[in-house]
Amino acid sequence: MAKTPAWQRKEGKSESGGLNAKGRASYNRANPGKPGLKAPQPEGGPRRDRFCARMKGMKKKLTSKETANDPNSRINKSLRAWNC
Repeated sequence: MAKTPAWQRKEGKSESGGLNAKGRASYNRANPGKPGLKAPQPEGGPRRDRFCARMKGMKKKLTSKETANDPNSRINKSLRAWNC
């Protein structure tokens, strides 16, 4: 049985949220037709603005109250990495 890609396992995820370099490389290999994943853009710009708006909506709609308030949840770590 084949192993799942690194971006879906702990070894491809960053402790501070999002994917690490190994996870991004694994995702890019698994999805050759899509544009490659890039690192967070915390300094600002339109890419960051779109990401923050999208993730805040997901957090509001798709997470439980416990997850939304947990500082160690993956969504909150990701929002912090992007300075949202």
